[in-house]
Amino acid sequence: MKKTLLSLVTVSALAVTGASASNSSEIKALKANMAEMNKKIEALETKDAETKELAEKYKKATPVFAKTSKLKFSGLHYLGYAYTSYADDFVTGSDPLEPTDDGGRFETRRNYLQVKAYLFEDPKSYMRITMDTFQENDEETGDAQGSWLFRLKYAYIWLDNIAPDILPGTGIEFGQAHRPWIDYEEHNSFFYRSVSKVFLEDKNAADLTNSADIGFNIRTKLPYFSSEFGVYNGEGYHAVELGDGLSFEWRTTGHILGTGKTQKDNFTTVTYWDVSFFGQYNTNNNKYSYVDASGSEEGQTYKFYGLHTVYNQPAFMVGAQYVQSDFDYENSEKPEDSWYKKNGKGYSAHAVGRFGGDYEYEVFARYDHWEPENANDFATDGALNTFETDNYIYGFAWQQNKNLKWLVNGITYKAKDGLNYKGGDANDYTNIMLTAEVHW
Repeated sequence: MKKTLLSLVTVSALAVTGASASNSSEIKALKANMAEMNKKIEALETKDAETKELAEKYKKATPVFAKTSKLKFSGLHYLGYAYTSYADDFVTGSDPLEPTDDGGRFETRRNYLQVKAYLFEDPKSYMRITMDTFQENDEETGDAQGSWLFRLKYAYIWLDNIAPDILPGTGIEFGQAHRPWIDYEEHNSFFYRSVSKVFLEDKNAADLTNSADIGFNIRTKLPYFSSEFGVYNGEGYHAVELGDGLSFEWRTTGHILGTGKTQKDNFTTVTYWDVSFFGQYNTNNNKYSYVDASGSEEGQTYKFYGLHTVYNQPAFMVGAQYVQSDFDYENSEKPEDSWYKKNGKGYSAHAVGRFGGDYEYEVFARYDHWEPENANDFATDGALNTFETDNYIYGFAWQQNKNLKWLVNGITYKAKDGLNYKGGDANDYTNIMLTAEVHW
């Protein structure tokens, strides 16, 4: 009997102990769940407050409506100051706005406003329009002289991956589109458009073409190869085209390290080595028209081709190119002036060094040499046989953040025999520049 009573007491004690332990575990679990729930409630309340704040804010905003799934706005600005020092006393020609003495000026070199409208089911296809500012410098415009005006830079449809089974990685720009070479070089080789155009476009160097024209551009981008082939009016985006001829233009690039799809603007993170062949065959260009023997106005044809290579690592970059052009320019009004800098050859080389924790500091330099050739027998006078130019660009840059870069640089221009690219009087000079390059 005693043993039975002892067993009952033992069982009862164990039951009470077990119940107590069970209750304690449940309480701990409930407390943990309550703490987690409180965190979620706080997060939801915070989010709800933010939503209410945004709702109140947008009640006061101006609505935007577009017949498209998405609009993307962006801007690019080059704001600066430049001081020009001439080697000797400078004598101006016929241009009343040409500077006559050493001096400085504040500048707004570029103001791009861009909109992309995504009109298609394909999220990578869109309509793009880009506007740019320029200053009116025609003295005949009276009160408008010096005013800042808008100019259409780009207006095209981009259709991505148009034939994936036949032409992988290929799309097309149609409208006022990129020409094949300049945009490639500005985003893969020479990144300092805010202080100077690239060698092919710079008036201190080759000055053979510009960056946009009306036509179409078929672009292919693969890991080891990319290309652009375009047909355009030929005169460029700010010259008259009378419909006499077209321009056939191209770029082919071998991406030796297989980085063709990743390198654009990623110069501080990607190592790449590119080799390119580019050129242009521009028929009956009305920008350089002349009057023939029958009295009719004719456009003139010119062509050029070039080789380019660039090697980049996060800490440095080196690049070089060679360009040759053929333009037998005719001037029916002044046969003795029937020669032009677009008939010539030249080369350019540049280097960049980067340092800092995120490679946010850069030192850069570029050298351009252009040697125009006399186009015909009219240009045999000794004063006109040579008018080579040398151009030196050098400077320092600081990437303050993703939106703002500061640059301090110099440009030294030397004109052999005191002649500019058209054979007119020219003088050596140096520009010292401060630039704020703004992206948003």
